[in-house]
Amino acid sequence: MLYYLFSYLDSIDVPGAGVFHFITFRAAMASIFALMISLLFGKKIIQLLQKKQIGEIIRDLGLEGQMQKKGTPTMGGTIIIASILIPVLLFGDFFNVYLALMIVTTIWLGLIGFADDYIKVFKKNKEGLAGRFKILGQIGLGIIVAGTMYLSDDIVTRERVATGSSTVELTSEAGNTIQKQIDYEVRDVKSTKTTIPFFKNHEFDYALLVSFMGDKASSWKWVVFFIAVIFIITAVSNGANLTDGMDGLATGTSAIIGATLGILAYLSGHVVYSNYLNIMYLPGTGELVIFMSAFIGATIGFLWYNSYPAQVFMGDTGSLTIGGIIAVFAILLRKELILPILCGIFLVESLSVMMQVTYFKYTKKKFGEGRRIFLMSPLHHHYQKKGYPEPKIVTRFWIIGILLAVITIVTLKTR
Repeated sequence: MLYYLFSYLDSIDVPGAGVFHFITFRAAMASIFALMISLLFGKKIIQLLQKKQIGEIIRDLGLEGQMQKKGTPTMGGTIIIASILIPVLLFGDFFNVYLALMIVTTIWLGLIGFADDYIKVFKKNKEGLAGRFKILGQIGLGIIVAGTMYLSDDIVTRERVATGSSTVELTSEAGNTIQKQIDYEVRDVKSTKTTIPFFKNHEFDYALLVSFMGDKASSWKWVVFFIAVIFIITAVSNGANLTDGMDGLATGTSAIIGATLGILAYLSGHVVYSNYLNIMYLPGTGELVIFMSAFIGATIGFLWYNSYPAQVFMGDTGSLTIGGIIAVFAILLRKELILPILCGIFLVESLSVMMQVTYFKYTKKKFGEGRRIFLMSPLHHHYQKKGYPEPKIVTRFWIIGILLAVITIVTLKTR
């Protein structure tokens, strides 16, 4: 809103109004506003949640300090969502298709997470929203995101496209030789290409997965792309949800991931830097920096109250939302294939659960008694069972997250 107001003021030559044309300025303001909103209004929201007795239902799993968390206000994800959306609407160009998709993602998954928490807290059903409804919601979001990327003329990649060839006759001492020369033109094209880390030719086209279909491959590549988008959103969203099991773990990890994606968005949306680093230039993605700046400010502000010992939990309202935000953001940047590195914490947490459940079922079927790989899953609870203090586990996971973020940035030049 302020973006359009100051754009108008600049058009009538009001001094200083042109500062809103700078993404760096608007990103800084969005981050500051998000941080202030989460800090100033977070306390009031926590008090409201306490007054309404919206507390976390805790199952006794034999973990140290676990039962002390009983009754801690949950659904604090509403603080994160509000702290993201308000600055984005103030400082962003919300008619930008990329920013619009991120706003839809935040609201969509926020509502799904809110429904899950509402059922747990008010309906006293510890299972919450049925898993199939969560999955359907994530699939629905995937279809919206992939469909928009397919249909919107504003979502393109700028590439060098061969426009034809010419022949040049050269004369040498050995006689006449013919040299073929290919002519190129820079165009904005619809593409299913994405970035693949560590490889010199660092672009991967989903069309390669259906290349065996010949002429039909150009149509079916979008089907593969739709499936990939749905899978990534579901996987990362659920991974963030599983990671949210200790005070500050999911919040701090997400802030680190968000900072990394914000850097990638700035580079991908800048014609000079993208050309220098030889990465995809994606026109219009600069506005995503505004969104991610607000995301970082919101998560850090929430960490003020969510750090050990937590005064509030984000609940599924927050964890499903931040996971979905990270997934969709990476997809829009054509950087989704780096998520196994960048979101390594989410990945390991998810794998630990899958391994534990699978092995337990296998051994129960084979030996009549279920056995476990870990003392408890997700992985952070395994270390808690081993006697590590919760703050130490969280801090070490953050350190690993920072290391993974650095590796992710390094992949831009390590090819």
